[in-house]
Amino acid sequence: MSGALDGRVALVTGASRGIGEAVARALAGAGAAVAVSARTVEEGDHMLPGSISTTVREITDAGGAAVAVAADLAKPEDRQRLVEQAVKELGPVDILVNNAAITFFEPVEAFTPSHYDTMFAVQVRAPFELAQMVLPGMRERGQGWILNISSAAGRHPQGPPYRRGMRGGTVYGMCKAALERFSTGLAAEVHHDGIAVNCLAPTGLVGTPGVEHHGLTRGVPEEFIEKADEFAAAALWLCAGDPAERTGRIDYSRQLQAEIAGQAP
Repeated sequence: MSGALDGRVALVTGASRGIGEAVARALAGAGAAVAVSARTVEEGDHMLPGSISTTVREITDAGGAAVAVAADLAKPEDRQRLVEQAVKELGPVDILVNNAAITFFEPVEAFTPSHYDTMFAVQVRAPFELAQMVLPGMRERGQGWILNISSAAGRHPQGPPYRRGMRGGTVYGMCKAALERFSTGLAAEVHHDGIAVNCLAPTGLVGTPGVEHHGLTRGVPEEFIEKADEFAAAALWLCAGDPAERTGRIDYSRQLQAEIAGQAP
């Protein structure tokens, strides 16, 4: 899809590593100028490898255009500044990818108010407010694409009986379920303005540094682990389609990739 996004400006949150980094590179490879955001600015600022400076360097070394904008999306002032700086440096945002997340895996009875508030601030309120900030410009230009990154955790657990080891993911699942409902609702609201809103989740696990660090792939068969670049290819398809048709979707990456392959000539 090289050149499919020429002239467009994208903003990707949580782009220091993993899914966000891969999506930013995919959008840039298709021609978009990309503002990449996260809290980790330089290598060594976080215990995991990756930083927004590294993501920008990867994009520019490949001939693309990108800028790094540090932001803590739990802070309202950072959310406002992020959009303002992206617009100042690159121009009005055509594509918004809400990928940033912070997660505490704790059972409900032990979940602290601060952890609860932070998770909803980053994974629900931030996507909501960032969308609010970019929508007027999208509406004025008559086109735009918003992609929210979800998770299979947004699905309802199946049971009884329930498998052991499920404790700890309830609040994470709440956030993702809220994000999905926000996506479909907003898609309906802005459809006639030429703006697409979609949600994309991994079918299984994406082998990101964070997933590996927490041992989430331990014992998981290789076929259930996706590469970040594979996920990013599905994300790119959703950010490059006709907003009149390709909107209001809750997709899972491997199923979407199969759909895309089936449509190829």
